[in-house]
Amino acid sequence: MTELKFNNVIKRYGKIEVVHGVDLTVRDKEFLVLVGPSGCGKSTLLRMIAGLEEISEGTITIGDKVVNDVAPKDRGLAMVFQNYALYPHMNVYDNMAFGLKQRKTPKEEVEQRVKEVAEILGLEDLIRRKPHELSGGQRQRVAMGRAMVRKPSIFLFDEPLSNLDAKLRIQMRAEIKMLHQRVQSTMVYVTHDQVEAMTLADRIVVLKDGYIEQVGTPLELFLKPVNSFVAGFIGTPPMNLLPCRVKRENRQDFLEFDGGLRIPVPPHQDAELADGQDVMMGIRTEEITIAEKDASSPPEWIFPGLIKVVEPLGNENHLYVEIKNVTFVAKCEGRRFVNSGDEIEIAFNLEQLHIFDKKTTRVVYQGAFDN
Repeated sequence: MTELKFNNVIKRYGKIEVVHGVDLTVRDKEFLVLVGPSGCGKSTLLRMIAGLEEISEGTITIGDKVVNDVAPKDRGLAMVFQNYALYPHMNVYDNMAFGLKQRKTPKEEVEQRVKEVAEILGLEDLIRRKPHELSGGQRQRVAMGRAMVRKPSIFLFDEPLSNLDAKLRIQMRAEIKMLHQRVQSTMVYVTHDQVEAMTLADRIVVLKDGYIEQVGTPLELFLKPVNSFVAGFIGTPPMNLLPCRVKRENRQDFLEFDGGLRIPVPPHQDAELADGQDVMMGIRTEEITIAEKDASSPPEWIFPGLIKVVEPLGNENHLYVEIKNVTFVAKCEGRRFVNSGDEIEIAFNLEQLHIFDKKTTRVVYQGAFDN
């Protein structure tokens, strides 16, 4: 069992605190992704796990051992860096074997481990090449192979795909996912790319300014964000987040926008809304669509709108639609022919509505996602 635990971990540089009291457990064999914008503390957390940064307060435990004062080489970890960190004068074999040789591993065992890992990663034909003779994806495989031959208890990945082009990133994402399924090790992965986080993770930790905002599965974060930051960070394109206020009339709540738009709020027993409350309406783009003639949506959920911009993506179109001076991003099928300037009817699926308090940013209303 290789559990990794943070207990009230704090990191300071001088008097400046950059990581604030993190409590987190990474389960045995879990693929955990730390995600957030630049400067949120995710790489600092990873470097503290590795022992490359000192912990100011709190403890990090690997298995049943507190590792605060354990040297990086003795923690049983392997780290894959953003820039690969390969030795340019060594070929692929020597790069992968270097760590084992430093530990005085018998030559036969070194050869066996390197051969096994090279076959898994498709590097057999490249074993005598040097890094400058490899593509970016091949170098990344070598960096992963160098970590794998050590058979670490935990793999640490620090934005390993950020230097690759878009097509290769998608390919390498799949390879890392398959690698995790094959080696069944605990993995902690840092990225600023929420698509990477969603596709790779068993669970995601969303960070902002050194604080954990939310921890959950990709689907939990997508469907049930706890605040407007998580709601806006997770999902492509981002959730529509628009300022408005709650208006209550005859026991019915509405979201009222400057300009006169009013959107009804379906009754919900867990809602924490007050008349006049300043809030942010949140609704995902796929929940705003062009209304069909045979639509099942209640008529009060359908509004006339004007298409301002069309972004064609092939399989779908993103539509910037203005309704009474409020602009929403909606989706429609890519085969549907629409143009800027078209007047259309827009249907909101308000069963999937989110409402966040404007001051605290926390969720105060969330739709019927369990149905």
